[in-house]
Amino acid sequence: MDLLLWRHADAAEGEPDLDRPLTRKGEKQARRVAQWINGHLPDSARILVSPARRAQQTAHALIEIGGRKWKTVDLLAPGASASDVLAAVEWPRARAPVVAVGHQPTLGLVASLLLGGVEQPWAIRKGALWWLSSQPEEESVQASLIASIHPSLLQARPD
Repeated sequence: MDLLLWRHADAAEGEPDLDRPLTRKGEKQARRVAQWINGHLPDSARILVSPARRAQQTAHALIEIGGRKWKTVDLLAPGASASDVLAAVEWPRARAPVVAVGHQPTLGLVASLLLGGVEQPWAIRKGALWWLSSQPEEESVQASLIASIHPSLLQARPD
């Protein structure tokens, strides 16, 4: 299974937390990563998104770039546990790649659990994408890191 953990892009501070919008920087980050995702994932990939406004806006870039559809999943909301995320994405049994757009510290906990076997407070920066993969024939559920992409490493899209 391929699981892409995409932390929402840069967002404004404020309350209520669920209503925080992306900044201009965050909008640019989301477009850059969405363009990269669109070029590397099949159309069959499922996109699951936190209900938080900043995550929704991050995922919206996938519509703008490639017309991809996504689904809002409450199990990806701020404060979710690693096990909530793994249940939402159907790890490790999902047949198609899954992109989970969510938050810290949850995504870092998921990455550390899948890559290291223990939940640790790993940092995933705003707008970054971590691509993890497991092989169906493996007995353990441990994953391999395929890619770690930060938006600053990607070329800006020509306007």
